Amino acid sequence: MNLIARWIERIVFSSRWLVVPFLFGLIVGLAALIFKFGVKLVEFALHVQAADSTETITGLLGLVDLTLTANLVVIVICSSYENFVAPIDYAEHPNWPPGLVRIGFAGLKQKLLGSIVAIAAVNVLEWFADIDRQADSVKLGWVVAILLTFAVAMLLLAVADRVSSEGGEH
Repeated sequence: MNLIARWIERIVFSSRWLVVPFLFGLIVGLAALIFKFGVKLVEFALHVQAADSTETITGLLGLVDLTLTANLVVIVICSSYENFVAPIDYAEHPNWPPGLVRIGFAGLKQKLLGSIVAIAAVNVLEWFADIDRQADSVKLGWVVAILLTFAVAMLLLAVADRVSSEGGEH
């Protein structure tokens, strides 16, 4: 029976390597995001001189939105690898940003929600900057409601993590 249990454990814990193809898929998605960013950057640069300040701000916010999304994908790739596939020895990689390694699950949740809130906030800013052309108040209401929902969820998660960490110390 003990031999069977060890084989089951080996299979279960080895299955974590099945996450790696998903991480490669995210890397491909990140490359696609780079392409999309390049296209938007070229469009922005070509039209910035003829654009008014509102269009310039909206175009720049679109670039910020893509950048924040790319950061979110990188956080997911690195922390997923370290948390679920294999540990990373930080001593062997001293030049790696500390925000990408040694991210616990609570920290990962905070970073993910923080990134999502920032992306949602940029989208709200885009709406407000271009409000004359996007005068649909129902859609704007939904965009703001979604931002507030993410912000409240982030706050509640931070409070819950704080309470659980204080409870764990005693």
